[in-house]
Amino acid sequence: MRAAEAYRRLKEHSVRTAYFISLGALASWDQRTMIPPKGHQHRAGQLAELARLVHRRRSDPRVQEWLQALQDTEAERPADSDISANVREWRRIYQRVTRVPEDLAVALAQAESEGESAWEVMKAKNDWRGFKPFLKRLLVLKKEYAEAVGYQGEPYDALLQDYEPGENTANLITLFSRLREASTNLLERIEDSPQRPRTDVLRGSFPLREQRRFIRETVARLGYDLEAGRIDPTSHPFELSVGPGDSRIAVRCQQEHFAPGFFGAVHEAGHAIYEQGLSADDWGTPLGSAVSLGVHESQSRLWENVVGRSLGFWRFFFPRAQEHFEGLRGITLNDFHAAVNAVRPSLIRVEADEVTYNLHILIRFELELALFRGELEVEDLPAAWNEKHRQYLGLTPRDYAQGVMQDVHWAAGQMGYFPTYTLGNVYAAQLAHKAAGELGDLQDLFAKGEFAPLLLWLRENVHRHGSRYLPKELIAQASGEPPNVRYLIDYLNDRFATLYAL
Repeated sequence: MRAAEAYRRLKEHSVRTAYFISLGALASWDQRTMIPPKGHQHRAGQLAELARLVHRRRSDPRVQEWLQALQDTEAERPADSDISANVREWRRIYQRVTRVPEDLAVALAQAESEGESAWEVMKAKNDWRGFKPFLKRLLVLKKEYAEAVGYQGEPYDALLQDYEPGENTANLITLFSRLREASTNLLERIEDSPQRPRTDVLRGSFPLREQRRFIRETVARLGYDLEAGRIDPTSHPFELSVGPGDSRIAVRCQQEHFAPGFFGAVHEAGHAIYEQGLSADDWGTPLGSAVSLGVHESQSRLWENVVGRSLGFWRFFFPRAQEHFEGLRGITLNDFHAAVNAVRPSLIRVEADEVTYNLHILIRFELELALFRGELEVEDLPAAWNEKHRQYLGLTPRDYAQGVMQDVHWAAGQMGYFPTYTLGNVYAAQLAHKAAGELGDLQDLFAKGEFAPLLLWLRENVHRHGSRYLPKELIAQASGEPPNVRYLIDYLNDRFATLYAL
């Protein structure tokens, strides 16, 4: 078979497989937002059968034949050409999928669906005992999965490749060590500062209808195309892309608290903006797909924090917020800006300030690593969780819902996912630094409501590439150097030195 024909068949096969995956995405969105309580068991079966179908298509022996037919021509193509990038990723996916038995892939899909449904019910009841068997089952299956796909260093490395190709545990340990030291040092300086923002300005009466209106207005201004997406209520914020023209976000607003719903929405809109910037013409292939969760998180964390908590952003949006919410009309811009950046160790990750956020991720990373190294059992997870929160944040959860059960990720089998949040922060700070160097003072642009220049810069340097490059290569291409945690440390020190007069 000629190389051109093999490539055509691979591309056609990949796109057809992607249609089935997108149906699974749609089913997952429905399960998180609208499904009747008694529909979860049937949905788990549906997702399991879809997983079986997708696994069979991805492990089809013909894929290997087509890849083999392309092997002799690889040296003739640049490594970052369209064909080379797609073939590289198709080969990587095929090698991983064919190592996983079909029964294991199906069992994982069903356990993940059942685990997420159980978590939603049992978290509300603070029922760790009822949830524990689901988590134990998932841990067993994920360990089997890690052994099946293989790894060079340790089992946790196998999980990382699903979310951040090319990353490894050893590198993350070094990264978190530097961040832990920088974060705790900055936190100590802030706690010694006499500056104390008025956080009460963010609490009061914020009608849900007005929050949703303000959120729609804001994310649309940032670049989220509402004709290619939608916003729905949920118990845990998320973004989900069904396909071209359909990238959805779901948010959780609180009537008595402004910040969680608003910043959660901007975060998820950042994910959706990235998806909307991928090449629709290449949908169903690696070139039309996000490269990693770390890069995905860089987009959401950049819009949520670097942009959304900046003074320039609120110079433009605060007068509009005051129009929506009567309780903000007697508040000054500076007091409000200080409040949305207030540093205060807390128990809830999604509500954490930027200084302590990476400590939340470090806790989860260390616990996951201990579970997969066999140093920690699920039975002992709540106690270990509480101890690490005392150690890093000086706080102890009052119950399981605020503690070990607060996140959906483990319930959904997403072990190895958490480090991508911190990688996203690292990438976001580096990308923002480079963008500012090329676009000029971003704060001046934001204050005028001009967010398009930054969005277009991200479209050009990040979004349009899809999976052309591996994550670290993409960041190097966009910023001019490999990922460097120094930019995040400098960004945090600069922002909070100003806010807290350090």
